[in-house]
Amino acid sequence: MRGAVIHAPGDVRLETLDDPKILQPTDAIIRTAVTCVCGSDLWPYRGLEPIGDPHPMGHEYVGVVEEVGSEVTDLRPGQFVVGSFATSDNTCANCRNGWQSNCLHREFMSTCQAERVRIPNAQGTLVATDEVPDDEFLPGLLAVSDVMGTGWYAALAAEVGPGSTAVVVGDGAVGLCGVIAAKEQGAERIIAMSRHEPRQKLALEFGATEIVTERGEEGVARIKDLTDGIGADSVLECVGTAESMRQALHSARPGGSVGFVGVPHEVTIDAQELFFSHVGLRGGPAPVRRYLPELIDLVLSGRIDPGKVFDLTLPLDQVAEGYKAMDERRAIKALLKP
Repeated sequence: MRGAVIHAPGDVRLETLDDPKILQPTDAIIRTAVTCVCGSDLWPYRGLEPIGDPHPMGHEYVGVVEEVGSEVTDLRPGQFVVGSFATSDNTCANCRNGWQSNCLHREFMSTCQAERVRIPNAQGTLVATDEVPDDEFLPGLLAVSDVMGTGWYAALAAEVGPGSTAVVVGDGAVGLCGVIAAKEQGAERIIAMSRHEPRQKLALEFGATEIVTERGEEGVARIKDLTDGIGADSVLECVGTAESMRQALHSARPGGSVGFVGVPHEVTIDAQELFFSHVGLRGGPAPVRRYLPELIDLVLSGRIDPGKVFDLTLPLDQVAEGYKAMDERRAIKALLKP
């Protein structure tokens, strides 16, 4: 099969790889319908995370089951499935508590920019649709496997509720999906922080009520101006840099909450400052599996369309261009067709 392999910063290649095989009785093999490049893939691409030896890339996927292990009883070949970047057995104590991304048998997916993928913990990770969906729904369902699920968790972690004011820090795919989530969870005002016109337009289409272009302390000051000097009830931090975290924490009102889902890079938090701010803070890898049934229904019913974050569609053999376009901010998110 063909799959993407990263060799060094800025160097992603499509190569011929061994076909995946069932290694554990809890595995499944799927043929990907579509896959994509994630913003978090850009950290190693930009040289901001170590790469080590060349290795496959990708953690977002939807597809059709081709083979299942002997202990996978609820899935069968031919079913269309949506999964998560973190596998889960969906039966351990952490899974039963709703934290499938912290499953005791968790494995992080890392080989999904490919034609076929082995899914560990398949029965607890994959959710099958009633039938194979039309192609028009594939981008939305692919978004559900990570960025929509992550944006949903960001809004829940930030305690967005009916009538609340939410701020979204970050205008990438996760941040834009966070706008959708905040709207669905009842926010009355949704302030998207963005400097890029195409992303601003999409944020407004998704439900943002206002746009703030300033960053850093200037951005915080603008949020305070818009909230009578108090700050927002809920802030979704969807980037992962020191600046974005400061901006998020300082934009929340006393007693407000920050949900942070951007993978932190060189982020430190002043505990004393947090203590006196009365701001709540929750984050981590999103338990996407918890939300999959609801989000799949929202997409297939047409209520939400997070697939619009894919503004570049390429064949899999042009995966390197997908990385380059996202790195240069010529694309929000690149969808790849095997």
